Amino acid sequence: MILVERSAHVAAPVNVVWDVVQRAEQLPAWLAGVRAAEVLSGEGFGRRQLVQAGRGAAHEAEVIAFQEPTLIGWRERAKGAGARAEARTEIYVQLTPDEEGGGTVVRLIVVRWPAGPVKAALLRLGLRRVGADLEDSLARLTDLAAVG
Repeated sequence: MILVERSAHVAAPVNVVWDVVQRAEQLPAWLAGVRAAEVLSGEGFGRRQLVQAGRGAAHEAEVIAFQEPTLIGWRERAKGAGARAEARTEIYVQLTPDEEGGGTVVRLIVVRWPAGPVKAALLRLGLRRVGADLEDSLARLTDLAAVG
């Protein structure tokens, strides 16, 4: 398992940030590396969605954590030719009201279970990029939430 997390303060109330992060169709606007996303079925816990990465890979995802308005998490599995069923990624967005400074503290967490030791080694080499992507995502989310 490989875990990467980043946090940032967003100058918007929790409900405004929640409105952005809980909608699948908003993922490309703020989550780095996502080109498109659509809901396949359901809503809230158990919702199924298709997430397309910028490099063309498609991942079917299921919402596995949903506590309105403070937590959403989904599990992605690679889809398509050559996809390894045992490889998966979980992404969590945790929102905490910032009572002192106003706004919201947003914590992004990515947990990856690579398909074998070679993939694990390659993922570890790319940890800085994953961290940078999370920082970029937080900056984009900050801008998006500020617009409302």
